[in-house]
Amino acid sequence: MGSLDATSTSLAEDLQDLQLDRPAKGLKSVEELEKLTVDEHLSDIERSVYLLSSGQEVQRISVIHNLPDLLRDTESHDECMRRVVPKVREVLHLAQTEMQVAASSAFLQILQKNLVPVQNYSQTFLQTILNSVDSKDPDVASAWLDTLLDVIDLLPKEVIKKEILGSAIAKGQLAQSVQSRLACCRILGKISTKFEPFVIKKEILPVVQSLCQDVDYEVRGCMCRQLDCVARGMGLEATKSAILPELVELTNDEECHVRIAGLETVVNILSLLDAETCGTTIIPLVCKICQQAVQAEDATLPVVATQLGKLCHGISDNLTDEQRQWFIDFYKKLCHVGLEKNKASSRVTTPLIDKDRGSKESDLTDIFELEDKLVECRKNSAYNFPAMVLFCGAKQFKPELHLTFTHLCKDPHFLVRKTISSGFHEVCKLLGNNANLIQSDLVALLKDESIEVLRGVISTIPAILDCYMSSGSNHTVSESKSGPLSDIIPAFLASENAIFTSHNWRLQEELMRNLSCLSRCYSSESLYNKVIPILRQKLVKARALPVKVAAAHSLLKLTRKVKKREQREEIYHGLIHDFCHARKCYLRNVFIDICRIVIELYSKKFFKETFYEYLLELHTDSVPNIRLSLCSILPDLKRLLILPTDRGLLQQLDACVRKLLVSEKDRDVSDGIQSAVEELDKIHIPMQSMTRRNFFEQDLDDQKKEEEEKLLLDNEEKELKKEEEAAEKKKGDKRNLVSAKKGSENGSSSRIPGPRKGSRAGLSGSNSTTKKFLYPSHITPEDDNKPVAPLTKGAGTSNNKLVKSKSINCISQIPRRDSKEVSKTKIVPPGKAPASTTSTTNKPSKTTRGSGIPAPGSAGTRRASVPTISTSRRGSLGGQLGTGSYYSLLLLLAWLARQLTFSALFPSFAVVFSFCISAGTHTAKFIKNLVFSDFSYEKLSIYQIMQ
Repeated sequence: MGSLDATSTSLAEDLQDLQLDRPAKGLKSVEELEKLTVDEHLSDIERSVYLLSSGQEVQRISVIHNLPDLLRDTESHDECMRRVVPKVREVLHLAQTEMQVAASSAFLQILQKNLVPVQNYSQTFLQTILNSVDSKDPDVASAWLDTLLDVIDLLPKEVIKKEILGSAIAKGQLAQSVQSRLACCRILGKISTKFEPFVIKKEILPVVQSLCQDVDYEVRGCMCRQLDCVARGMGLEATKSAILPELVELTNDEECHVRIAGLETVVNILSLLDAETCGTTIIPLVCKICQQAVQAEDATLPVVATQLGKLCHGISDNLTDEQRQWFIDFYKKLCHVGLEKNKASSRVTTPLIDKDRGSKESDLTDIFELEDKLVECRKNSAYNFPAMVLFCGAKQFKPELHLTFTHLCKDPHFLVRKTISSGFHEVCKLLGNNANLIQSDLVALLKDESIEVLRGVISTIPAILDCYMSSGSNHTVSESKSGPLSDIIPAFLASENAIFTSHNWRLQEELMRNLSCLSRCYSSESLYNKVIPILRQKLVKARALPVKVAAAHSLLKLTRKVKKREQREEIYHGLIHDFCHARKCYLRNVFIDICRIVIELYSKKFFKETFYEYLLELHTDSVPNIRLSLCSILPDLKRLLILPTDRGLLQQLDACVRKLLVSEKDRDVSDGIQSAVEELDKIHIPMQSMTRRNFFEQDLDDQKKEEEEKLLLDNEEKELKKEEEAAEKKKGDKRNLVSAKKGSENGSSSRIPGPRKGSRAGLSGSNSTTKKFLYPSHITPEDDNKPVAPLTKGAGTSNNKLVKSKSINCISQIPRRDSKEVSKTKIVPPGKAPASTTSTTNKPSKTTRGSGIPAPGSAGTRRASVPTISTSRRGSLGGQLGTGSYYSLLLLLAWLARQLTFSALFPSFAVVFSFCISAGTHTAKFIKNLVFSDFSYEKLSIYQIMQ
């Protein structure tokens, strides 16, 4: 019970120690304050010497950190070298680890910045570095050794040979400690590239060979890793005679650590060796190492899997076909290692038979370690898969590596699948046109449940889709249902569900940002219907702000690719409604981020027309954070303006700033608007006349964006025009088809359709039935909702008969009006209205927007000097003129328009045209086509038309 109380008490004390905001237990005593107090009248040099002599540890460390700055000052340089540097070297003999590490960093900076001549540096600082390398503290010795290796790169070879080479050789003697011999290995490897080959052979090579045969395996391994540098300093011939034998022996060492170092050195030395040496020595050596690693299944196996890609690439030119096939088969074996079920089951069940508990635990530990090694081997093999594709060749991928790749994508361990997914884009690039072979594997990775696997493929999906778009036909998903992207993109979009169920907001942000790459793969309609709804949903519902910003960026980027203007405007209005006018303040704050993205992606003109005024409305927002965020974007708004075109927008901006300055009560917002005002004052608004000259280069990107937006509108108009022309052509073809059928039934070759069957009206001097007048093929009624009804027996206009002239032979088949029927027609004199109650003569004229043409269904009032024909509303034309007389009058006007000037004909034309407009829009369209079409009116004589 007492122990329990003590434990709870200590736990409570520990929790109290974790309280960062707890008050201080006590202040510094007077004595402590006096020790830390320094006379402020002292110079920098005097203060440094004082602190190094009698200051606290933290004060001494501060002086050492400031030592390069003291040496940089030319006035105090000599005095610093004379007084401060000796004091520093004296203090370091008994200094703690932190001060030693600070001094090693300061000494290196002095040489890097050339603050001291090389000769002075070698006499002072270099001696301290060489002495400190032998420190008993391993951390201090390691810090000074790293400094020495960096210093060797900066020193001339004369200083290195004089000051460092002898010390390094002395450290490599067998009588020295293991730490000294390890330091000797690294120093010899570093200085070998500084000397001539004969110097290396004479002074360095004997020590190197001795260290390769050292009794300590760590020394042998460390020296083995430095053989690459020694070989490059000696040259090819000396390497073949002196270094290769040592390397071959080290690769057969009894210690796994040394064999791993030997394999890594073999890989690094390949570029130095010739083809003969590779064929006779290296290739057999590598094959032996690989076989031993698979048989032993020790720590060398993951290293072999890691280095196999570089190894195969280095010896590729020297391999025979059989050797090449051997390495491919060996790689496939590495990719499947540890997946044999029988072998795995035996490993698991064997330790359970042992009755000794301690042996069971040790065996289980060995099993887990072995499984980790095998998993690491498959993971490293997956990492090297692009290199093996390059080694094998794209043409041999399907028979050799395709099945292995599929197994790696379906490996039971997520680390293997994660590695292969991260390199998937590299495999696609290497396969080129054969990338469709691994399409199903990509879909499987996109449907993986592991977030880590999805991270690998999602981060590289733009490069993968580019490979598929460039390898095959450049069709989008909607255009080619059977294309490679038809399965990939739906799986890519479906991965959004798994990613957003996790709490990895960085992966969610990456997914939202990479969705913008679908603009190359999807058509405009598919983007609008499938991708943009996902982005709009996540823009509202995503929790992390970076995810919202990424979704907004992709949404606005994809919206530029939407072809229909209505769809684009719907998206922009949705952003304004859902964010600028949202009830939740964090959504209104997102609208400011959206505006920043619009400024980045769109032209200045577009932003000013669409979002500018809505953004300024937020200066009256009730939440201070919204107003504070608005202050940060105000300078960007001023940079968009150009005078005098945007004078009104500038006035709105000034009014917004003025109101915030005057009425703002929140302290943070007041500070924010003050900072914004200071930046606004520095911004110069260009004049429009100066823009073309002085700001053309700066606005080149903006002009490009504006041209893209105009091109999008132009393309939309062209497509609409094509659709209308296609619809009109289809309607005309249908009408011609109906006319052709009627003509074939009547046996007539005339293009003018014949009368309906059963009509009693006949042509004079002809046994055929009367032919009814229809619109010519090149004239289309404007009002499709109320077409002209055909004349049928028993209708109100059945007595309006059209007859052909008997006395004059003419080419035209347009029938003339019967003279008897014309006499029955009554024309109302000017100024007298008919008895119809639907007359609209005295009503004001109704005009369409942007034109002076009266709207359909209303007659305009003309000047008194122009005679007018009072008519009833559209549809009551039969009460004023017969159909035949009406069309004859139109034909007469058409003929006169061809013979006379328009000014001479204007009074009569105005009367008839006003009459036609009151009758209906299709009539106005009819007379316009008669006057200005290519119809052959010259073939009609005035006598024919008058009759």
